[in-house]
Amino acid sequence: MTAPRTYHVITFGCQMNKADSERMAGILDEMGMQATEDPNSADVVLYNTCTIRDNAEQKVYSYLGRQAKRKQSQPDLTLIVAGCVAQQEGEQLLRRVPELDLVMGPQHANRLGDLLEQVFAGQQVVATEEIAIVEDITKPRRDSDVTAWVNVIYGCNERCTYCVVPGVRGVEQSRTPEAIRAEIEGLAQQGFKEITLLGQNIDAYGRDLPGSTADGRHQHTLTDLLYFIHDVPGIERIRFATSHPRYFTERLIRACAELPKVCEHFHIPFQSGDNEVLKAMARGYTEEKYRRIIAKIRELMPDASISADAIVGFPGETEEQFQNTLKLVEDLEFDLINTAAYSPRPGTPAAVWENQVSEAEKSDRLQRLNRLVEVQAMGRSQRYQGRIEEVLVEGANLKDPRQVMGRTRGNRLTFFAGDIAQLKGKTVPVQITEVRAFSLTGVALTPTLAAV
Repeated sequence: MTAPRTYHVITFGCQMNKADSERMAGILDEMGMQATEDPNSADVVLYNTCTIRDNAEQKVYSYLGRQAKRKQSQPDLTLIVAGCVAQQEGEQLLRRVPELDLVMGPQHANRLGDLLEQVFAGQQVVATEEIAIVEDITKPRRDSDVTAWVNVIYGCNERCTYCVVPGVRGVEQSRTPEAIRAEIEGLAQQGFKEITLLGQNIDAYGRDLPGSTADGRHQHTLTDLLYFIHDVPGIERIRFATSHPRYFTERLIRACAELPKVCEHFHIPFQSGDNEVLKAMARGYTEEKYRRIIAKIRELMPDASISADAIVGFPGETEEQFQNTLKLVEDLEFDLINTAAYSPRPGTPAAVWENQVSEAEKSDRLQRLNRLVEVQAMGRSQRYQGRIEEVLVEGANLKDPRQVMGRTRGNRLTFFAGDIAQLKGKTVPVQITEVRAFSLTGVALTPTLAAV
């Protein structure tokens, strides 16, 4: 009897990609393959790629080069590029790396089994055509057994001038509330405690679904979905990401304040604090509107943690406009901001504009913003000192096996002494003894569960 094929999946980029990778790994499991940690011994190597920033794309090519070389001496090796680089480059990828067997866009993740059958029959396959998303019946191989991603809407209809996502992930397609709830019920039965609802632009959820209420209001919104799934037994925490300020409503904030399982954590990218830059980005909101959203969250949920994304050095951004971003960050005191210097992406309008900002200027602005973000995060962390926080334990601290790690409801990574075998998946009250900019340390208050 021959040994089963082994596979290795490498994921770049966003949470959507991680969720797609888990689904594809689930398909490979169902095909009788076995996961391996070592890409250099795997029979099937799958790169799930990201094209948001140039360095992620370059990394894919350098990894691919190594595997392509290996394939020359091991012709049975199967090489797959999935995700956004695959969608964007399509056939070009085969010209650049002829050793590739399968190039597939994110919309085809659920079809991996069928596509591989074609590869094993001797074909080289490119699957990047637009298709309607097939409702998920694949069982993802989840990387965690405590927290899980649940896709609720695929694609994006926005046309931000810096972003390739609409081109590579297609138009918005919402899953039905019933399909989402069924998936969450299945996760609860498997013992998962926390779910994160995912969408490239999650606040747009439901507007493409048919049907509205008698009063003419659309009945399928993210807020309605939160009410619909909230009471699934066994699920203790609900999160969602990523929000778009244009669609973020007071009704949604009120639902989050009202529903006990929804965590007090919002991720709402602002990208720039300057209205002219926001207009050039085609973001569809103003800095004033963004401030109003945060003010409303702070009014209704004063302790909520708020994270965001910001881009510096967008084409045409002046020093004065950058100062407006710094001022927004200073005024609003975020818990965390994912920052990036603008990186031109092929096929996006901003990539060909002539008013590009120099790399030196971008790098300088990024450093200045990052310094401010860290100071603020440290300031925001102070509020946890001495407090008792509910921590859902996810795993062992890799740097210190005597400690376990988990997250507070506000999404702060927290470490404390304890036995992972006893504590995994449990919510433990932890008194915070040490605060850092982006994480906390504490002592468990449940004596029987704490380390002896």
